[in-house]
Amino acid sequence: MPLLSQDNVDGFLGRVYKKGRQSMPYRLFVPRVYDKNIPYPLVVWLHGGGSAGDDNIGQISLDNKLGTHFWTRKENQERHPAFVLAPQSTGGWDSNADTGLSSELKLVLEILEVVRKEYSIDASRIYVAGQSNGGIGAWGLITKKPGLFAAAIPLCGAGHTGIASRAAKTAVWAFHGEKDDVISSEFSRNMIAAVKRAGGNPRYTEYKGVGHEIWETVFKEPELEEWLFAQRLVK
Repeated sequence: MPLLSQDNVDGFLGRVYKKGRQSMPYRLFVPRVYDKNIPYPLVVWLHGGGSAGDDNIGQISLDNKLGTHFWTRKENQERHPAFVLAPQSTGGWDSNADTGLSSELKLVLEILEVVRKEYSIDASRIYVAGQSNGGIGAWGLITKKPGLFAAAIPLCGAGHTGIASRAAKTAVWAFHGEKDDVISSEFSRNMIAAVKRAGGNPRYTEYKGVGHEIWETVFKEPELEEWLFAQRLVK
């Protein structure tokens, strides 16, 4: 059951999802203009490894503030009112060496279902974005749970090229720094190439001479917001 705590940070409600002995804290931004008769898009944000924990704040603060608050800016919400779901894991989200969903990503999907039952969410406009280990998680979700997410924005991530074909129908815009010494840009290049071989049409932006921390540059991309909200799930 979702347990609603009293705190509200920048419009992000603090909650904890519990299932048996498992639990995962998460933050949920609800559009200020929410009308239950209108279906809304939803963006899932997966934090980087440095924000792992259970404080239920790290995933929307520090270097994750851009990834969560970009979508909730007043001007962006006026153009595209949307939910933002930001779960928090105690460790990594996923492994690009595995072909099955990790226990962490399974909990994310369960939280997503809780939100979909509680609010009016547009099933054709559910998106996932994440940075670093969260970028690995984003690739993991669209390749290990195909047919759910309309689009993904993996920042300096990595995926399993052997199952990249499952994401061929998903809109992808991946980003990486050429000089990334934490997660090599080769991982993004290989995933993009594999998706293209499978008939997909992903976008890829690589920043020359830049290392791992690309968040500020990515969220200044002028087309990013409009590109994402234009994507709809193709059945």
